[in-house]
Amino acid sequence: MTTVATGSRHTRAAETRQRIVDAARELFVSDGYRSTSLRDIAAAASVSHPGLLGHFASKDDLLAEVVAGFEGDNEKAFDLIAAASDSGELIFADVARRNARTPGYLELFAALTGEASAPDHPAHERMRKRYARLRALSSDVLEDAALHGTIESDRHVSDETTRHIAGWDGLQLISQYLPDRVDVVEMLEERESLWVLPVGWRDPDQPSPAPDAAGPLPALDGTAVEGLPETDPGYAVGRRRRAQILADAMRLFSLAGYGDTSLRDIAEAVGVSKSTLLHHYASKELLLSAVLSERDRSIQERTNAHRAERAADVLRAIHEGARVNALDEPGLIEVYAVLSCEAVPSGHPAHDYFTERFRRVIDHFAELFRLAQVDGDLPDHRDPEHEAVWLLALWDGLQYQWLYDREAVDVAAHLRAHLEDVLPRL
Repeated sequence: MTTVATGSRHTRAAETRQRIVDAARELFVSDGYRSTSLRDIAAAASVSHPGLLGHFASKDDLLAEVVAGFEGDNEKAFDLIAAASDSGELIFADVARRNARTPGYLELFAALTGEASAPDHPAHERMRKRYARLRALSSDVLEDAALHGTIESDRHVSDETTRHIAGWDGLQLISQYLPDRVDVVEMLEERESLWVLPVGWRDPDQPSPAPDAAGPLPALDGTAVEGLPETDPGYAVGRRRRAQILADAMRLFSLAGYGDTSLRDIAEAVGVSKSTLLHHYASKELLLSAVLSERDRSIQERTNAHRAERAADVLRAIHEGARVNALDEPGLIEVYAVLSCEAVPSGHPAHDYFTERFRRVIDHFAELFRLAQVDGDLPDHRDPEHEAVWLLALWDGLQYQWLYDREAVDVAAHLRAHLEDVLPRL
């Protein structure tokens, strides 16, 4: 009887633990990790808060359990798909198709990719190791493909691996905001089909680029933020105070995310009272909007510094802006990575902002690529819309990888290499 009773207790405990993990996974996916509390999870799992703590000491432990479950299943699936494939076959689209069918996978990892880029995030080290494993697994597949002629021999396998993983991550995020415009599996299939061509290939029968550029070139307007004044009126002291509030809010949002940063945290960092902070920004949501608007303004100033007559030259110069941002304004990258991923749940106050931003940037890049094709700079076999989505996804994905390993990933160099392939010079 004692053995049976003990076995029953273990069974019930295991069932309760699994119920807690399942509830946590659903809430992390629907509401985001930052916005989900242990009490929320306990209520969803129909256990008491103390009862939950008997199984998991912290929300961090629960996140680790959820991520480990997804990753373990994903690596097994990767191995099975690879084993069932022909020699030299590219399997990334098949893996992505499997991920898309796994409830919660895309939502959770799209959010975690940027959220966990902050060094003190509980999943930071796990996600950093995940990138190392993905690079190793993907590199093996590409090496085999190169040996069997699936990939053109002049393509650098290690660099193509880094860029493909980056683009894949970026696509997963953008698809959460623009599901009707971005199909991850389809995009990966199209991208992989281009690897059979040499770097910078263009049809020999395609005419040389036209000497006169088509135009006019489009301008990338910043995403409108409601509730903010168009100018910054007030005394010099007030302007300096607002600038300091924005700077500290941006830093704290990039470290802990919007959800885990309170107005009191920001006020303490600035060295003012909470009431003083509220005098300048009446709510946390308005302060978030101001931070996003300030980031756009800073990026726009750098973008406008380079003007060119040809659309292809504007695109080819993108890597320089990425290089300057990494050297001079890493905080702009950090806050963008954290907030764009944290805002995946539709209820987040910045969700609509990022939806509109992704739409505008893709439209902008698509028009530049269209004009480049009219000029003869973009080869005829490349689709402007596809190239626009992939460029944005690649850029974002490279920035995420850079945040996990700043010594190993050169965002500017990879963007330059990609655009030299897409927009070859004669």
